[in-house]
Amino acid sequence: MSTPAQSGLYIVATPIGNLGDLSRRAEETLGLADIILVEDTRVTGKLLNHIGKKAKMMVYNDHKSAADRAFILDAIRCKIVALVSDAGTPLISDPGYKLVRDAQAAGLYVTTIPGPSAAIAALTLSGLPSDRFLFEGFLPSKTKARSEALVALKDLNASLIFYENGSRLGAMLADAHTVLGERKAAVVREITKRFEESVTGSLSELAQRYDAEKPKGEIVVIIGPPGAPEAASEQDIEAALREALDRLPASKAAGEVARTFNTDRKALYELANRWKAEK
Repeated sequence: MSTPAQSGLYIVATPIGNLGDLSRRAEETLGLADIILVEDTRVTGKLLNHIGKKAKMMVYNDHKSAADRAFILDAIRCKIVALVSDAGTPLISDPGYKLVRDAQAAGLYVTTIPGPSAAIAALTLSGLPSDRFLFEGFLPSKTKARSEALVALKDLNASLIFYENGSRLGAMLADAHTVLGERKAAVVREITKRFEESVTGSLSELAQRYDAEKPKGEIVVIIGPPGAPEAASEQDIEAALREALDRLPASKAAGEVARTFNTDRKALYELANRWKAEK
């Protein structure tokens, strides 16, 4: 490691599929750890066997009691404690934030060993805009609650990232199409594994495809941002200008409408004055 190991909490990202993606720092940290906090000892045990490391594992989730967390915090004070999830970066739709919060509040050393994340990997594979995005995790499983959650995201000008399972995928995509309208989207699964797949298309196309097809494996859905609004017609702009002139002088009315419709203020001002002259 780049610095001598010290007692504390180490948040360690692990591979999402291909074991070759485990970083050198992550491997060294797991090898030095006195305790590894895991979601499932069988999953992390396979990773430790792969790298030839042994460590005490303890199952951790955010529903652990205050007494359990107090025990772990005591261990962090004097031991190297690593936190991992079954795959990817801990805390991203996985347990851990309450422990990190409490460790920081107690003034303990907390650091991260960054690495794979299914959400980010899928975004890079989707071919959809990546300059602005929102990770939403799993949507509710019931249609009504899922639709309500999607309504809250409808006007966000960003790509949306969701996790989903195969049995609900078709229904989730259909609800997304109903609420969000037709958008470009991608279904990405089995990232870094042998059968890695990224299927792109419109929401309606993907909803139809996955209505019958129930894919297996870890699935990430990326939905692109809403398209640009249709350009306003000349009639719409003139109607807005007439309404503005009822409230404002010609110069301010032209400026307001120009900003609203992203059009030429000078032309609007001339039109407003022509209307005045015609009265």
